[in-house]
Amino acid sequence: MKFYDSIGPNPRMVRMVMAEKGVTLPTETIDIRAGVNRSGDYIKKVPTGGTPALELDDGSIVSEITVIAEYLEELHPAPALIGTTPEQRAETRKWVRIIDLGYCETMANGFRATQGRPMFDGRFPLASKSAGEELKAIAAKKLLWLDALMSGDFVCGDRLSLADILLFCFVEFGAQVGQPVPAGATWLPAWHQRIAARPSAAA
Repeated sequence: MKFYDSIGPNPRMVRMVMAEKGVTLPTETIDIRAGVNRSGDYIKKVPTGGTPALELDDGSIVSEITVIAEYLEELHPAPALIGTTPEQRAETRKWVRIIDLGYCETMANGFRATQGRPMFDGRFPLASKSAGEELKAIAAKKLLWLDALMSGDFVCGDRLSLADILLFCFVEFGAQVGQPVPAGATWLPAWHQRIAARPSAAA
C-alpha cells in the first residue's frame, strides 16, 4: 500500500488515524500548491484530484478521508476509532457526517472563496467572495451549535473517535486561515487541548 499525502486538513486527518493505530505506510507527498494533484498520473488515479489517497497493492485506489479511515479500521480494528459495536459505529458515523457537512465543508468552502482564492480559482468552481464570507459566518455558528451540544471529554462521550480527529484537524486549519473557534465556546477549548496533547496530533 502507498499513501499519497499533502498539506491540508484532509491528509492530516488520515495521518492522525494512522498514528493512533500505529500504522506506517510508504508515502509520496503531492504538491497541491503546484497543482500536481490536478494533472498527470495523479488525476488519472484520483479523478477528483483530492488528497489524500491510498493506492493498494493491486493498483486500486481508496480515496475520500472517511472512506480511507473506514478501510484502515477494517484492516486494523484496534484501537477502535469508529466503534466496537453497531451502536458505537452508528454514533461515530452520525457525528462524522454532521461535522463534515455542517462545519468542515462550510468552513473549507469559505476559505477557498476568500483567502484561498488565489490558489483555487480556475481549478474548480468557487463561491463568490461575499458568499465565502457568509460561509465562514455559517461555519462559526455551526461550531457554536456543536459546542452547546457537547458535554463529555470527546464528541462521543468518553471515547476518542474519528469524529474528534476530523473536527480537530479542521478546527486547527480554521485557526490558521482566519476562522478561529468563535468567542463564547465553552466545550471546544478544553476538548482541543485534550486532542492536541495526544502524540497523534503531531502527525
